[in-house]
Amino acid sequence: MSEERRNFLKLAAGAGAAGLATLLKAKCTIAAETGESETHSNGVVIGHSPKKEILYQKTENWDRFYKSSY
Repeated sequence: MSEERRNFLKLAAGAGAAGLATLLKAKCTIAAETGESETHSNGVVIGHSPKKEILYQKTENWDRFYKSSY
């Protein structure tokens, strides 16, 4: 009886270690893939958008702000 239990524990420990190694490898692979894309884009999200980016609209309030700043 104790021999069966010992064999089962060895088998379970081996399967657990193999599963953990597979999980860590997959996680490291995913982290490496996302790290590559971030280094090429300098943290800027790159996408395709039909919208034009508008940083500011020239208004009377902006003119007053810029004139008062210098």
